[in-house]
Amino acid sequence: MLTALSIRDVVLIEALDLDFGPGLGVLTGETGAGKSILLDALGLALGARGDSGLVRHGAAQASVTATFDPPADLASLLDENGIEAEAGEPLIVRRVVKADGGSRGFVNNQPASAALLRELGARLVEIHGQHDDRGLLNPRGHRALLDTFARLDSAGVAASWQSWRGAETALAEARAEIEIATRDREWLDHAVAELDALAPEPGEEEALAERRRVMQRSEKIAEDLNALTDALDGSDGALARMRQAARILDRIAPDHPALSEALAALDRAVIEAGNAGDQVNEAARALAFDPRALEDDEARLFELRGMARKHRVQPDDLAALADELRGRRSRLEAGEEDIAALEQRARAARDAYVEAAAKLTKARTAAAARLDAAVAGELPPLKLDAARFRTTVAPLPEEQWGAAGHDRVEFEIATNPGAPYGALIRIASGGELSRFILALKVALAEEGGAATMIFDEIDRGVGGAVASAIGERLHRLAGRAQLLVVTHSPQVAARGAAHLLIAKRNDGVVTRTGVRQLEPGERREEIARMLSGAIITDEARAQADRLIETA
Repeated sequence: MLTALSIRDVVLIEALDLDFGPGLGVLTGETGAGKSILLDALGLALGARGDSGLVRHGAAQASVTATFDPPADLASLLDENGIEAEAGEPLIVRRVVKADGGSRGFVNNQPASAALLRELGARLVEIHGQHDDRGLLNPRGHRALLDTFARLDSAGVAASWQSWRGAETALAEARAEIEIATRDREWLDHAVAELDALAPEPGEEEALAERRRVMQRSEKIAEDLNALTDALDGSDGALARMRQAARILDRIAPDHPALSEALAALDRAVIEAGNAGDQVNEAARALAFDPRALEDDEARLFELRGMARKHRVQPDDLAALADELRGRRSRLEAGEEDIAALEQRARAARDAYVEAAAKLTKARTAAAARLDAAVAGELPPLKLDAARFRTTVAPLPEEQWGAAGHDRVEFEIATNPGAPYGALIRIASGGELSRFILALKVALAEEGGAATMIFDEIDRGVGGAVASAIGERLHRLAGRAQLLVVTHSPQVAARGAAHLLIAKRNDGVVTRTGVRQLEPGERREEIARMLSGAIITDEARAQADRLIETA
């Protein structure tokens, strides 16, 4: 429900703050007073085109803020768009338009796109008028309106649709894969044979590269190891010379204590040198390799890397690629059986969808008859006795089937006996169209819709009993939703729970539009003015009293 509207610098409105309550609120005023400006301002907040022409002359920008008591089902939409909203808190929608062009939207003081404002607006407010080309006049929404009227749940049909679409997608993918595989069968056989012959293993490239590195390093230090062995343990090596020196010292050591110490030190050196030689020999044995092994490893590494480049994968992924290609070949070989199974599944899913959609069509057809009867009952009081209304439920071509079934639903009218049925917007005149919209809305009202409905001069061109009938039906609608009605009809105005007067004032320099809520006495005067014109007579006041009393 719309609870407040704040307007700043929009056309002739300098500053305006309005509060709204439940029930029927009426907006009246003389022709040209600016009633359309009020609706344009609300439309701006709800995502309408941000025209800089709406900015009041001399102002830098215009702004409109609409405050709503939002329905619970808006929470998911707000969450999807990153808008924070506390449960139980009002929803504040604001739009700013600059005089030099450009606009910004906000929801709960958080930036929001015009598209989001429009989506919120469609959920929060319905606007109906003679020139409304959306809502009830848009055939694209008629199916949803009929389903809402009949309380039809199309979730089962939607699930069947998704199942069928999924089966068709799987079938198409399988057919495409087999077509590609068949076209590339020769290549596939060759690739699998190559990979099978190579027999790559995960991690093999890294192991080969490490082993090659070790062998290449060993090759480089082999000469140094040989030289070291000769230097230590050769016939003329250090170890042989130290042993010869030890033998000489052994003969002469008794001649002097220092020679004995020298002999002991030399013995120790011989032992350490021997140990060093043993370590060098052990390393040489460990680093020894067969040159053919290095060649084999390098050849294997070259093959692995070459195959990886050929298939544009990493060497470690070759084993997985081989499995994948073998799987593709296996699927190709078993493809016909798979296709047959998928075709059967798709046929079964289609049959299930068609059956579910047919049940929905039957329910819609029955609901259409009930809706037609309900609308027909509303037409005579609105002086549309000769008119006929019908809801057509017709099959769609298969390419247009969808999650909501395979029906095209459209509301049609014939305004005169014997005249053909046609779309509402093409057949009805302005006044007739307004009354048809009201009749249809009354028939649909019990099954929900937006919490706020606005009727823009829906009573234009009618009076007397017809205006009274319109007022009575608007009053009935207001028992289920908040209604705001821009009206020139005193019969409608008398039904209002709240009465707003829109008027222009001129201080000799600037013209401004203002809106104020009327007190009971002021309301009586305004309805009397609507009855009698510029000069308000006592008879008009008395008639206004009667209208208010009987409302």
